[in-house]
Amino acid sequence: MLALLPTINPLLLMYFVRVYNTRERDEKKHLNYFSVVSLLIASYLMVIIILNNILFFQSSARIATFVPLLLLLASPLCVAVKARQSTSMMLSTYFVEKDPLIDTSNSSDADKLNQDDDVNLCEALRTSNFWFLFLAMACGMGSGLATVNNISQIGESLGYKSFETSTLVSLWSIWNFLGRFGGGYVSDYFMHVRKWPRPLFMAITLAAMSIGHAIIAFGMRGSLYIGSILVGVCYGSQWSLMPTITSEIFSLRHMGTIFNTISIASPLGSYILSVKVVGQFYDKEAIDEGGACIGRNCFMPSFLIMAGCTLLGSFVAILLFFRTRNFYNLVIIRRLHHLG
Repeated sequence: MLALLPTINPLLLMYFVRVYNTRERDEKKHLNYFSVVSLLIASYLMVIIILNNILFFQSSARIATFVPLLLLLASPLCVAVKARQSTSMMLSTYFVEKDPLIDTSNSSDADKLNQDDDVNLCEALRTSNFWFLFLAMACGMGSGLATVNNISQIGESLGYKSFETSTLVSLWSIWNFLGRFGGGYVSDYFMHVRKWPRPLFMAITLAAMSIGHAIIAFGMRGSLYIGSILVGVCYGSQWSLMPTITSEIFSLRHMGTIFNTISIASPLGSYILSVKVVGQFYDKEAIDEGGACIGRNCFMPSFLIMAGCTLLGSFVAILLFFRTRNFYNLVIIRRLHHLG
């Protein structure tokens, strides 16, 4: 079912997709509304999950908390209806004949900025930038997946109760979302305002992820909460930074093919770190202790290795930053000013 639904849903819903004449400035406020609603839902879920572990919710209290959640989940529909109404009002006052997907104003200048920079997959494979991104993704996303795959066993070995580890898994999804949202927003802000290239933020988040792995490795009381927050947020930010950096360095024409090829690094890194590192160290300690492994020694070596791995990814991202700094200043920043 998990394999079929992602394929079936687009096939069923693709016939409802329509192209509308819009203006980017008019649409931005509606996209901001969607972002606010998403943050409200994530904040509400986080509060409810935490309170559910501190207090005992009776059935009436569960219903009382479920109804506002349904209203929040339905609120994006209100934003869409409002956007549709405002668009209809604007179209009734003016009509502009233009391409439905691309604003053709100053199209000749835009073409000059984008010509001769389209890179296909074979050409990308011959560049060091591709392999820098591949290695950084293997280190960052591979270690993040290895953490969430073993978070229940980590909690059990450190003496956490089952409901506490279940809470950590639930909260991980929220940290992941906040990382995806915040990573894109913050990098966009600093690139527009401060002219900071986006690979710099990839290096920062990978370094912060390394700190999170080190905190989990030491196994102090409460360290799993702090470490999982750092790793979860930084892991999520990689999923917003990686495709954007790929599109900026290799352009948009073959971006999907190139990024999906780079994404192979994520399961590859997860397999190496989960099976060959975390699994083998845990099994060795479990055999020495007669079956079940209890204590911080179960995961300390493997998480220290993952901390070093993400630190290596941060170093690779710094190299990518220095390699592409002039490119960002000469091409990407100029393109942003042109489109703005």
